[in-house]
Amino acid sequence: MSASLAGDTDDLEALFDSIVAANTDTPAPAAAPEPVAEAKPAVAECAPSSGMNEPYYSQIGHLTRKLHDTLHDLGLDKSLEKAVDNTIPDARDRLAYIATLTEKAAERVLNATDVAKPLQDQMESGAANLSGQWDRLLKNELSIDDFKQLVTDTRGFLGTVTQHSKATNDQLLEIMMAQDFQDLTGQVIKKIIEMAKEMENQLLLLLLQSSSPEKKAEMETGLLNGPVVNAEGRADIVTSQEQVDDLLESLGF
Repeated sequence: MSASLAGDTDDLEALFDSIVAANTDTPAPAAAPEPVAEAKPAVAECAPSSGMNEPYYSQIGHLTRKLHDTLHDLGLDKSLEKAVDNTIPDARDRLAYIATLTEKAAERVLNATDVAKPLQDQMESGAANLSGQWDRLLKNELSIDDFKQLVTDTRGFLGTVTQHSKATNDQLLEIMMAQDFQDLTGQVIKKIIEMAKEMENQLLLLLLQSSSPEKKAEMETGLLNGPVVNAEGRADIVTSQEQVDDLLESLGF
């Protein structure tokens, strides 16, 4: 018998030997029970190796398989894989890109302001000084020499105003050009929002598929209807974050 079952496992051999021993009338040879005696420890040794009770292990295995098959049947395994492998890293890279553009734009604005402000301060103080001198002239408080100096200072100030105004305009243009990041970041932010909505819809669909039949029948239609031109007065359409919150609460989350 041992030769005929040589290809079986020790557990099967022990099982077959025990059946034979239980159903035969004549005592088995002395050597016959030895496989049983040797196999029992082997069976006993296999049980602790799993680290948990067999029913729990089997139940976890069945649950894992059911989850895998459900995700595969729903087509959500690829969607979730795509979200983990592509969407989330892509969103992270896009947010980092936005942060970089925003930082560079802020630096350009601050640098331009640092250049333009001293020029404006100089023109302000020069204008205030000349205004006081011209007020004194109108009050006949200046001598001829002071008047000549005032004219010279005024002409010099006007030339300085021209130069400083041009330099200030250049810095204002730099500040304006630094705002071009808004167009790029706006597009990136829009894309991230779309990805977030897609992930949210996939997770909501997964929750609905896993919920009770009553909840599924009540809410599934609303999610699958897609965008609605006029959703006012309709309770079967999920159109806002508040409705998403209500849906999650109804599902116990």
